[in-house]
Amino acid sequence: MTDTRPSIYPVVQYRDAPAAMAWLEKAFGFRTVACHKDPDGKVIHAEMRFGNGMVMLSNVQDKGIFAFRTPREAGVTTQSSYIAADDIDALYERACAAGAEVAMTIRDTDYGSRDFSVRDPEGHLWSFGSYRPDFNA
Repeated sequence: MTDTRPSIYPVVQYRDAPAAMAWLEKAFGFRTVACHKDPDGKVIHAEMRFGNGMVMLSNVQDKGIFAFRTPREAGVTTQSSYIAADDIDALYERACAAGAEVAMTIRDTDYGSRDFSVRDPEGHLWSFGSYRPDFNA
């Protein structure tokens, strides 16, 4: 039997992971499927779904091998995720209504996608489009 679960799971860290999770739900329609917190209430591991994909996230760790900085803290884009979706225009409007910072306005590409890129409140770059890579190639 072939395992059909995704093999790649982007990991994103936030200073305020609970607020980020609420915003990702409001802006993009992500759905929380797991959330584990430490005794201080910081998120140590969370999983959010979008379609058949998933991202994992947590609060920023200040030391150790997973000591990341948010893009706002670093002053640069530290990662980017591309998410294939349906009804790109409605998703763009939803993201804008939630206060997303538009990095690239909605557009049609020469390779047949309709897409856009926005930043969340902590500066992470999220790109959405109708293009879906061919896994059978």
